[in-house]
Amino acid sequence: MYGLYAWLRRHPKLVDGLLALLVLGFGLSVYGSLTRHPGLIPVIVALAVPIVFRRQYPTAAFAAAVVVGAVQVVVFRGPTTADVSVLILLYSLAVSRPRRTSAPGLAICVLGAAVATVRWRAAGDGTVWQVLLVMGLVSTPALLTWLVADSVRWRRGYYAALEEKTQRLERERDALAQVAAAAERARIARELHDIVAHHVSVMVVQADGAAFALENSPAKTQEALGAISGTGRQALAEMRRLLGMLRSPAVGPELAPVPGTGQLSALLEQTRTAGIPVTFSQEGTPVASPAEGAGLAVYRVVQESLTNVRRHGGPGVSAAVTLRYTADGVTVSVTDDGRGAAAQPAPAKSAAADSTGHGLDGMRERVELYGGTVTAGPRPGGGYQVTATLPLMAAQLSRGAA
Repeated sequence: MYGLYAWLRRHPKLVDGLLALLVLGFGLSVYGSLTRHPGLIPVIVALAVPIVFRRQYPTAAFAAAVVVGAVQVVVFRGPTTADVSVLILLYSLAVSRPRRTSAPGLAICVLGAAVATVRWRAAGDGTVWQVLLVMGLVSTPALLTWLVADSVRWRRGYYAALEEKTQRLERERDALAQVAAAAERARIARELHDIVAHHVSVMVVQADGAAFALENSPAKTQEALGAISGTGRQALAEMRRLLGMLRSPAVGPELAPVPGTGQLSALLEQTRTAGIPVTFSQEGTPVASPAEGAGLAVYRVVQESLTNVRRHGGPGVSAAVTLRYTADGVTVSVTDDGRGAAAQPAPAKSAAADSTGHGLDGMRERVELYGGTVTAGPRPGGGYQVTATLPLMAAQLSRGAA
């Protein structure tokens, strides 16, 4: 049954053609006055034909039926059962067109019924039942037909609006999913960059030192190889932590803790082992321990800054890390006395150093998540400085959200 219904919906002209034949046959066979008025046959045919085009041209089909009906009222002296086509065409008009178009059609039907009643009654050729037939066939059914069709049109519009809203929500859901996926890819890229770049740079420095001291100082070579091994294990541990978070949050507690301000001492010691002197100072008293995410942001800023010192500072470079707590937030500053920034303009140290990587961009993105800011550039007396500020209120709110 559903297949038959779907097939009929794909062939509307066939359905309307059968309906037109039904109206035509009913009009030709039932009304007995055709023997007295054979001129009604063209009128009945003209009333039935517009039904075939009622879906494609509802307004024109209804107008054609009204014109034929007007001719019938003026020329002939009685109704025909084929006048029901006017109701069918009124229904099609009200279903497919707004009220400003269908309401005048209803008014025309009611007015036409009244005019036909007066005309046929005055001509004396219409009996009482004929008058009642005209009034009952056109006026009251026309009103009911228009109300039903208008309700159907409203329901169709409502369902169409629901479908459009559903499609729009699906598109918005897909767009949000793409944005979330892009944000997640950016977060993973930041984590991988911070982990890989830092540890690999330490391992490269240690490997260069081991190669230099291989013949003259086996003890230092062994110490450098041990540092390379420890750095590699630490990198693997952080990689496992990151991969565990990506696979399932449930496995997170079984892995190493997320780095934060408490792990800065180990990070600085690792940098000293790589041959770069680093000093650390803390100013002020922390009002509250920073959130895990804010602490990780501070840790990554220091980590990436020290990585850049090893890459671009040159031989004999030293660095200083300052962690300053104020009533408004926490500020971390990493400075060095490298050679590059003192000898060249600012782009030679900042833009060139960062143009091939994403370290500075990653810092800014990470800190801006907590409402903070990052500034980086050469120092007036030589060297380079990176300063990141995180509002204390943002850190507290993020800790509560976590």
